Amino acid sequence: MTRVRVYPGPVRGRVHAPPSKSYTHRALVVGYLSGRRFRVEHPLDSDDTRRTAEAIRRLGARVRRTTDRWTVTSPRARRSGRVTIDCGESGTTLRLAVTLAARGTSPVRFVGQERLGERPMQALLDGLESLGARVRVGRRGLPLDIRGPIQGGRLRLDASVSSQFVSSLLLTLPTLDRASELGLAGRVVSTPYIDATLAVVRHHGVEVVRRGRSFRIPGGQRFRGGSFSVPGDASSAAYLWAAGAVAGGPVRVDGVPPAWPQADRAVLGLLGDAGARVRGAGGSMEVRASRRRPFVVDLTDSPDLYPLAGVLAAVTPGRSRLRGAAHVVHKESDRRAGTARVARAFGARVMRAAGGLTIEGTAAPRRVSLLDLTDHRLLMSAAVGALAADGPSELGPAEAVGKSFPGFWSTLRALGAEVDGA
Repeated sequence: MTRVRVYPGPVRGRVHAPPSKSYTHRALVVGYLSGRRFRVEHPLDSDDTRRTAEAIRRLGARVRRTTDRWTVTSPRARRSGRVTIDCGESGTTLRLAVTLAARGTSPVRFVGQERLGERPMQALLDGLESLGARVRVGRRGLPLDIRGPIQGGRLRLDASVSSQFVSSLLLTLPTLDRASELGLAGRVVSTPYIDATLAVVRHHGVEVVRRGRSFRIPGGQRFRGGSFSVPGDASSAAYLWAAGAVAGGPVRVDGVPPAWPQADRAVLGLLGDAGARVRGAGGSMEVRASRRRPFVVDLTDSPDLYPLAGVLAAVTPGRSRLRGAAHVVHKESDRRAGTARVARAFGARVMRAAGGLTIEGTAAPRRVSLLDLTDHRLLMSAAVGALAADGPSELGPAEAVGKSFPGFWSTLRALGAEVDGA
């Protein structure tokens, strides 16, 4: 385990956003389903995306990785015999790949880290069973065994826990022989991620007709085109913009085009509500600090911003409120509890209320020592708060950022932050 020391001080500069993790996952799935050689241009090379690349390789595809291009050669036929796929800590890999696995007749076993088995899957598995899959789940959620083939048909899916269930089906169902109808139940969460999936599907000439909470999906379709260029990642850019908001700025991040839906682009509105100056257009946006003010935010559609919003509230004098996003307790960690812990470490008062957190922030954030932040989003959020602390903070494990933003520490340094140890 590597620890880092983050010193308080200003940041400023201009950087390009790293590639999107969400779109890299989706592009790899499209490549697998395309039936041809498919290029993923400018992919994010991270722990999670490598898990998805390995998953489709285990399902029969060939994947060749170079610095700025991953080439997927779609399998002509699925591998026979049992296949085991290790998803590590990647919930996205598990949820997208389990539906791919259910297309075939060979048994597939999914394994991963202990926390992955605790993350919700039942709604998706029930839906796949209704389409003909056979599923067996271990006592702690993993191993998970699935065997197809699934057929198109009608299904109703509880989308109140994860949008990834919906995305998994929207990517795979068009390639089945029969048409499908998918209806969503419950309060749909993280809807921009569903929008992102639809944008990718339609970009490749696949028809999905959306009517409110239902989708009509003709069968027998193929993904057209031979490549996808991954846009810059709003989720990663969020930490850099927030650094500008709490530590001077201006920080300009390029390469996050609004044409591709991304939930965490909502951070720009949040930072504006919190007093920062936000300006720019298109894929290039700049944030600089101004007098911070408390805010109220509903994070149901952008749950990955929860820890960052909590840290921003902790270093902002006054009472801020984080609402919605009840499903954050099911992420890589219980992010509601983790956010409260990190905010308190900076000296904020945190009150839990029905549906969220109320955080009484401080004008004089304390330095922190948090060496067990294995959740990448808690770790990166704490690093942003450390820029405004009263002394150097020790954080770790530094390598946790590799799950989504491997270049995080070097990018902070490029903006002028003093970071030792990573």
